[in-house]
Amino acid sequence: MDYLLAVTLFAISSSVTPGPNNIMVMTSGVNFGVKKSLPLLIGICLGFSLMLLVVGFGFAQLFALYPTLHFIIKCVGVVYLLYLAWLIASSSSDVENSRQATPFSFMKGALFQWVNAKAWIVATGAIAAFTSSGGDLLTQQLIISLTFFIVSFPCVGVWLLFGSMLQNALNSQSHRRIFNLSMAGLLVLSVLPVMHEIISQLLK
Repeated sequence: MDYLLAVTLFAISSSVTPGPNNIMVMTSGVNFGVKKSLPLLIGICLGFSLMLLVVGFGFAQLFALYPTLHFIIKCVGVVYLLYLAWLIASSSSDVENSRQATPFSFMKGALFQWVNAKAWIVATGAIAAFTSSGGDLLTQQLIISLTFFIVSFPCVGVWLLFGSMLQNALNSQSHRRIFNLSMAGLLVLSVLPVMHEIISQLLK
């Protein structure tokens, strides 16, 4: 029971705190509402849970053997996050615009985890902290993945609901434009530590 409680608390704290996933979900809630953003939410929650399993089954060891691979994924992730920030900043701010872009799909939400720097940190941290060679590794990894899957829905969902509540408040083109630019800025800020790490590695 103590083990499950520890995993649950870690899952809650890492899922509900600000990060690319939550910024994306909240922005989608503001621009498209809860119903149209549900595929993105489900994709994020399921995609990260599957990522945890893959990391637990040896991806971390692969990175240890081939650190260049991890570096390449980091670089691709930063470029993709900056691209997402640009998409958010340049998205239509006209509430009445019928040609407004569609929200990110389930598949994009799931695949996004593989280029999300925070997701990699949480996944490798969870596997390192809550698995032990003396126990049943498969059972431990399944517990961690299932716990994150269950916990992430309400934790990330809170950001979607908050975005949906803001949808009515941001009912003018200028307000929504400011919101989209602010969220794009936050997404860029979330990438800066990883960019700094990449530059430091290149300068070595």
